[in-house]
Amino acid sequence: MKIYVDADACPVVGIVERAARDHKIEVCLLCDTNHVLQSDYSEIKIIGAGADAVDFALINLCRAGDIVVTQDYGVAAMALGKNAYAIHQSGRWFTNDNIDQLLMERHVAKAARRAKSKHHISGPRKRTQEDDKHFEESFRRLIAYAVES
Repeated sequence: MKIYVDADACPVVGIVERAARDHKIEVCLLCDTNHVLQSDYSEIKIIGAGADAVDFALINLCRAGDIVVTQDYGVAAMALGKNAYAIHQSGRWFTNDNIDQLLMERHVAKAARRAKSKHHISGPRKRTQEDDKHFEESFRRLIAYAVES
């Protein structure tokens, strides 16, 4: 088992590395050339800055039983298709039972944004310590589940 992180602007890299280190699991952080990452634990792969280049590189590397950390529903769907596990930085597990609904909601929201003449989108709310705690608990449960399976 290996953990792959879609690490472009990912706020949970430290949590992932800490949990992985505790379980002696390798981590690979993937980012594009617009981001600079450093780690004393993880392997870092810098991928060209093309559209979705990091996403496709991550999916090409991951295998059945690996864990993928991403906020991209498309990446999560492809990981599930390879029988890997996927988790959002919020701590939500992506599963075969919820991915179709999530992809449909993403599509509907994108269509609604396109239909509006103004595209003022407020960014995500500020991440809290409670968000980090929730992610870590969920992520550690996912590791335990993946190890048992």
